[in-house]
Amino acid sequence: METIELLQIIWFVLIGVLLIGYSILDGFDLGVGALLPFLAKKDEEKRALFNAIGPFWDGNEVWLITGGAALFSAFPQAYATVFSGFYLAFLIVLFSLIFRAVSLEFWGLDEERRGLWEWSFTIGSFFPSLLYGVALGNVISGIPLDQGMEYKGGFLTLFRPFPLGLGLLGLAAILMQGTTFSAMKLNGEIQERARRITGKLQKIYIVLLILSFVLACIYVSGTISNTLAWLFLLVTLVSWFGIRFFLNEGKDTIAFYMSSLAFLGLWGIVGSIHFPYLVRASNDPSLSLTIYNASSSVMTLKVMLVIALIGLPIVIGYSIYVYRVFKGKIESQNFYG
Repeated sequence: METIELLQIIWFVLIGVLLIGYSILDGFDLGVGALLPFLAKKDEEKRALFNAIGPFWDGNEVWLITGGAALFSAFPQAYATVFSGFYLAFLIVLFSLIFRAVSLEFWGLDEERRGLWEWSFTIGSFFPSLLYGVALGNVISGIPLDQGMEYKGGFLTLFRPFPLGLGLLGLAAILMQGTTFSAMKLNGEIQERARRITGKLQKIYIVLLILSFVLACIYVSGTISNTLAWLFLLVTLVSWFGIRFFLNEGKDTIAFYMSSLAFLGLWGIVGSIHFPYLVRASNDPSLSLTIYNASSSVMTLKVMLVIALIGLPIVIGYSIYVYRVFKGKIESQNFYG
């Protein structure tokens, strides 16, 4: 294997690792936000939820920024195609994340409009949770590209059966990450409510998982014969049973770990059926972007790999430190007013 091919594969895997990290870490605070009206009924409960995610949410988004920077550095053509083609969808995500951040801070300061900030936080968490999966479904199943490798479709083109199914599956996984986190970090009525909602979400999740895998077999060639995809599907199913078992046993921390394991399984399936593609062209396979025809030069890949090997352990170390400092159940309710 030539040096550039090895580097291209390494960067494909590395970007996958960053996306897994983001899904697991930012997934729980997005899930808490999207389910806020269902998890918390009183201001004290809402404050407790905000306290639970308060020390983590902004640090979690570092993983998204790092993943975007890695894609831009290693595969600039794919970055340009995706971000220009999904411009409106990503603008919705961007503004959602901005309003979400503002709402989290203003909720405790602006009591007169507290209801507005609550719904702004919920909506700002819901749309990214859905649209991330929709965008991923489109690059996997394929989008129409022209000779300049630019997206030729419209906004509604993005909402086809497979991308929409994957978007709903991603949403369900994120919501379940939020409920298992809430059950792990809190006691009392919120914990019981989170457990009940998790049980309901599991039923929706398993249906969407099976549906999405069937759609992948239909729309993505080679899925049925892909051994790795079936192995990662097994990991995802094991995590689903694990959540159910440990939740019934009252072991909320392990249930949260099982929910996190589900993201590893889901991204493993995606990587298995999508490699070596970055963006498939639905109208002409020869226009598809792969790790081989859309990567940076050998020198750029080498330099960025050195930077990644230095920077990634720092990000991981920071995350571990923060989670160790703020581990355990939430006791204080004074962070946000």
